[in-house]
Amino acid sequence: MTPLHRMPLSYLPSPAVNGFHIGPIFIHFYGLMYVVGITLAVIITQRRVRAYGGDPGVVADVAMWAVPAGIIGGRIYFDLTTPAQIPHVWYGVFAVWSGGLGIWGGVAAGALAGIWRLRRRGIAVAPFADAVAPALLVAQAIGRIGNYFNQELYGKRTALPWGLLIHDRPGAYQPTFLYELIWDLALAALLVWLGHHTRIRPPGLFALYVTGYSAFRIYEESLRIDYSQYFLGLRLNTFVASGLTLIGIIWFTYTQRRKPVATPALPADTSDADTPADPSAPAAAPAPDDAATGEAESGAAPAAAEVKAGAEEEEGAARDTSGRRA
Repeated sequence: MTPLHRMPLSYLPSPAVNGFHIGPIFIHFYGLMYVVGITLAVIITQRRVRAYGGDPGVVADVAMWAVPAGIIGGRIYFDLTTPAQIPHVWYGVFAVWSGGLGIWGGVAAGALAGIWRLRRRGIAVAPFADAVAPALLVAQAIGRIGNYFNQELYGKRTALPWGLLIHDRPGAYQPTFLYELIWDLALAALLVWLGHHTRIRPPGLFALYVTGYSAFRIYEESLRIDYSQYFLGLRLNTFVASGLTLIGIIWFTYTQRRKPVATPALPADTSDADTPADPSAPAAAPAPDDAATGEAESGAAPAAAEVKAGAEEEEGAARDTSGRRA
């Protein structure tokens, strides 16, 4: 035990338990937080897709494939990068309930599964990526609450009043999971604000998600003291975060400089239509007025309006130079 005179004036206590029983089944708070986070991400994405003028039913279909793929990818990344942390039982490589999901592997695998499913349905990937970006950050923030109950992902010793107490370690430690939780929610709010007040071309918001989250992880990795593979004296995830920050910046710059592509944003929501839509017919882009309404409701700039604006600019330029419609 740490002497009382050396304890911080205030602190985050250790959790008394890390789960609860429902009959013979033990529910881990870590896993429960992931379920809550994924559920919120689906709900938020559905609202944003509806605001784009798209069909929110698409979200559940994509989630059915992307969520399992993300969990598998996250666990594979954890097993490959921190093999010493795998529980020493025959099922250790699969024991996600005990902690151990690498966010990089989870997002990558989930994104690949989502892209595959969207393309199978003939749906544009870029506007959907922008719709899901803030929702992913909310899910990640909720997941960090699970790290608290698992007593993991904390940082160096600290005398700060919000230091975290650990069951079997003296003193208080930086609650890096809490720092990330706050950052994720702040970044999610910023992306929604940018979508409402600026004309960022898809998938610019998703590129900013990659950039912002990865940049923060560079700082976070400098504080963390949990087990990690090291390379050139730095934690492996520091290099991963640095590389993804650079990729995100380049990706965002490219998406904003390229010419808009005249394709529909998302398939229209026909759930309230008087007659059923022909499933073989191509999806129609939302009307400008509907798109503007959706933007006000969700804080997301409609991709269809962006495409139309770009087309009008090019058309006007052509008339100025040739005197006739191109």
